[in-house]
Amino acid sequence: MIKFPTISNSHNLLRSKIRAFAEKIIRPVAAQLDENAWFSADLTYKMGKLGLFGINVPEKYGGQGKDTLSYIIAIEELARIDGSQAATVASHNSLGLGPILRFGTEKQKSEFLPELCTGEKLWAFGLTEPTAGSDAKGTKSKADLIDHEWVINGKKIFITNSSSEISAGATIQVVTGDIDGKKELSVILVTRTTQGYKSEKIKDKMMWRAADTGRLYFENCRVPEENLLGRRGEGLKIMLETLDSGRLSIAAMGLGLAQGAYEQALLYSNKREQFGRSISSFQSIAFKLADMATKIELARNSLYTACWLKDSKQPFGKEAAMAKLYCSEIAKEVADEALQIHGAYGLFKDTEIERFYRDQRILQIGEGTSEILRLVISRNIGLK
Repeated sequence: MIKFPTISNSHNLLRSKIRAFAEKIIRPVAAQLDENAWFSADLTYKMGKLGLFGINVPEKYGGQGKDTLSYIIAIEELARIDGSQAATVASHNSLGLGPILRFGTEKQKSEFLPELCTGEKLWAFGLTEPTAGSDAKGTKSKADLIDHEWVINGKKIFITNSSSEISAGATIQVVTGDIDGKKELSVILVTRTTQGYKSEKIKDKMMWRAADTGRLYFENCRVPEENLLGRRGEGLKIMLETLDSGRLSIAAMGLGLAQGAYEQALLYSNKREQFGRSISSFQSIAFKLADMATKIELARNSLYTACWLKDSKQPFGKEAAMAKLYCSEIAKEVADEALQIHGAYGLFKDTEIERFYRDQRILQIGEGTSEILRLVISRNIGLK
């Protein structure tokens, strides 16, 4: 029997703190950063001072030691204001730090985690390649073990937190051999200072324009054999388990974006007048807002239950997939209706809803497309 998560006073205090920060520090600069496609190392550092990096990492490694729900609330509140900053924090925590914390040796955790919990340095997760997206087995990047060093060659694409001046490296999946005609996939930690490691910023994005998205190139990069994360040949397992947790992050971004878009639509509809009264008084608008509020509440319940399952050490992969699918789809629906309520004014960059409308589109693609998530869910509901 599944119990339901309890929102504690500490969760509410955390939400209030992050909401105040996002309103005061992020909102005034979000539009400019988006317009100019600027990644802000200064803003990242300020989020680090707030304790948003390493929020789930135990205190002995420099983190905050908080539960999954605390982390999800943090992402939700950031996304309520700006998807770019939420993406920076989410990618670093769930994809960057997550696999190191879960699969790393004590030496790896002690070496890598402390400096990644401050906001001064960011870590990336390198799975996607030109031939490997939904097909995680499509990896072509290779690593050969020569004289106790991994010699890495290959490239990655669409990698968050990979090309800015504070990017410190990446956890990457590579082919380390061949077993019975099948690729042996493993995961290796590669620092940016490694010779042959090159990063390149991806420009002209439609969404998350103030987040750092890049390509990674590896040309005869040599890293110590001990930089192998987990066991050799367990790469796919590590990556897929990491994505289970990462889907909670994207769900939180969808939930936060939907909440922010709904609040903007509600505010606008109360101020905007037509036919001598506010448009919120018209049933067609009121019903849109009622539907939006209902969907957001259901999305929040779904996501928080998945978080509770994870923190309770229970299987949560199916619920994470459901939450990610539902929250990302709700973000699309709510952003679309919110823009409709704004009418023509919502089509211009001087309204926040225009940015929200663009930012929501990645949520049905990143960390498992809606189509792949339906496949994952269908395999977990007892179909014959």
